[in-house]
Amino acid sequence: MITGSIVALVTPMHADGSVDWDALDKLIEWHIEAGTAGIGAVGTTGESATLSVPEHCEVISHCVKTSAGRIPVIAGTGSNSTREAIELTQAAAGAGADACLLVTPYYNRPTQRGLYEHFRAVAEAVAVPQVLYNVPGRTAVDMHNDTVVRLSEIENIVGIKDATGELDRLPDLRARCPDDFAVYSGDDPTAMELMLGGGQGVISVTANVAPALNAELSRAALTGDRDTAEALNARMAQLYEALFLQANPIPVKWALYHQGLIGEGIRLPLTLLDEEFHAPVVAALEAAGV
Repeated sequence: MITGSIVALVTPMHADGSVDWDALDKLIEWHIEAGTAGIGAVGTTGESATLSVPEHCEVISHCVKTSAGRIPVIAGTGSNSTREAIELTQAAAGAGADACLLVTPYYNRPTQRGLYEHFRAVAEAVAVPQVLYNVPGRTAVDMHNDTVVRLSEIENIVGIKDATGELDRLPDLRARCPDDFAVYSGDDPTAMELMLGGGQGVISVTANVAPALNAELSRAALTGDRDTAEALNARMAQLYEALFLQANPIPVKWALYHQGLIGEGIRLPLTLLDEEFHAPVVAALEAAGV
């Protein structure tokens, strides 16, 4: 089980939208040095929606090769097409990813039965450990706890990233899922409380710009050190808000550009951060000391 701060890593790009492989390598090295617990490659923050399937697979493979076993890689392989999710998951497993993260199928709004059958089909097709990802604000479908509990009985479905921010879901999952089923936060503002309440970590946007702080906060929360966790959480509170002033990953990519870590590149239909939001993002970075 991977525990702690897992970064939902951006995919650095040149001004023309092509992947900046050198910048990606540097980010991975930075996270390893900062104590990040895992790399989440090509999820929402990694612009999975606008990478082609070959690019998607290449970014995952590149992350695995650069990490070279020093840090686990969780590959985003979800899709609203079950066949495509299987294809991406097979490619990630073949590249050596430690686990895969699969978002609930978006846009087509499946039933709870459809969600169960979708994730079961992927799990049966590919033996790699798989983490469910529930983010109804993005997908327009909410996976209920009853469905998660059923899926947790499948051997290689090993956890869930819950981005609902609804902390009352956690005690029920902890009570009804196997002990080795991990619950990760996908919502930075509520991640501390989820970890203090028995969750295993966070798959974090904020970790992109503050990896060491996020790792330290996660360690404190996971060991029950509320005072330290609250102090670090307060330090990053402005970041939690500023990094979502526009659709993720627009603000976090601009923040990384401001930090001198990547170029400005982002793919349409996403655009560069509007100028009116530059000052709040800079103020949040300064408040966090990063």
